[in-house]
Amino acid sequence: MAIEHAFLPVLLGDEMNAYGMARAFYESYGVKPLALNHTNMEKIQHSDLLYFREVPRLHIEERFVVALKAIAEEFSDKKLLLLACDEFYVKKIVHYKEDLASHYIIPYVDAPLANQLLTRESMYQLCAQYGFHYPAMQVCTVNDYEQLQTVDYPIVIKPMNMTKYASCIFPGKKKVYIAQNEEEKEAIFHAIYKESAYRDDMMIQQYIPGEDANMRVVNAYVGQDHKVKLLSVGNPILEEHSPEGIGRYVAIMTTYDKELMDGVKTFLEAVEFQGFATFDMKYDERDGHYKLLSIELHNELSNYYVTASGYNLMQYVADDYIRGSKQQLTYVQNKHLWTIVPNGVLFKYVVNEQLVMEAKSLIRQGLATDSIFNYKDMNAKRWLNVTLDNLSFYRKYKKYFNNKGLSN
Repeated sequence: MAIEHAFLPVLLGDEMNAYGMARAFYESYGVKPLALNHTNMEKIQHSDLLYFREVPRLHIEERFVVALKAIAEEFSDKKLLLLACDEFYVKKIVHYKEDLASHYIIPYVDAPLANQLLTRESMYQLCAQYGFHYPAMQVCTVNDYEQLQTVDYPIVIKPMNMTKYASCIFPGKKKVYIAQNEEEKEAIFHAIYKESAYRDDMMIQQYIPGEDANMRVVNAYVGQDHKVKLLSVGNPILEEHSPEGIGRYVAIMTTYDKELMDGVKTFLEAVEFQGFATFDMKYDERDGHYKLLSIELHNELSNYYVTASGYNLMQYVADDYIRGSKQQLTYVQNKHLWTIVPNGVLFKYVVNEQLVMEAKSLIRQGLATDSIFNYKDMNAKRWLNVTLDNLSFYRKYKKYFNNKGLSN
């Protein structure tokens, strides 16, 4: 495999996210990243914007560092920028940061802060010190879930260990559950703890009512000097509602909210963060506050909305760590629509008519981007895979969509 550039991004994990990140690197530098995973990823293996390599057992503890060191030796003449595309590989990279630091450039915080931010309870405790509001929550285990006392329904129920949960197979499995009453709650816990192999903790959280458009996602890049360089706010106008994808953003419009940006900036610089951060929030109409749901240390699939708006996120990390460029603080204000669903799905299932009109206007102006359906990277095999995926959205939304808003 001939790599012509002086640096090589190495991407681990989620295939659709890896594609968006690879597209951003290619558009900015003409460099094709190396995407690694332990499974055969059909959506990206036919792309001309990256090199895909299936690495058997990459996710296994004793194999992870060995495999990455072998990759580093293969490309010893390159500066290797190691990036995770999902939380599982963020945790792996952070855990083995010292072992890999002599082989890779690693733009992540050290383990203590990473673990604090990636553990929901400690994250909320830390964020509360900086004025963030969040939904009431509690955690239960396989040993005490039957004693759980819940008063205010509906509630959201989520597995705390999504990696282990992903490997479990049982009837009625969902990524996230909503219980309207005690009977539904008991049925959910029975299915998970009695009918599946999952034995890790579960999170029970207050449900915040409202449609998809009440969500906000704040994307940040923080330089290795611990100063925020880029902040963008996205208004998710549509989410996926299928059991396996519930809560995943499929359409986002950029918006501008200086107060949200200022709050995130203050927090990230105070904790001496570095790298990428994604804040998911939902507006609670009952008290007028945005409630913080989660913080991720990787770029999610939807991160390409920032790049499409004119601020290439991958360029920020490469210019910082590879080129050593000076970067000024930027608050993104450009209006743009990002989506991964066909327009027919978008126009039919976005509940807010004003947002539908705005989306149509942006499309007419050429200010809309589908990060997966990329006409400049469309050989026959990839076209077939992406087209079939797009068609499947019509079927999934018809079957699963409701307009009550299921994000929490």
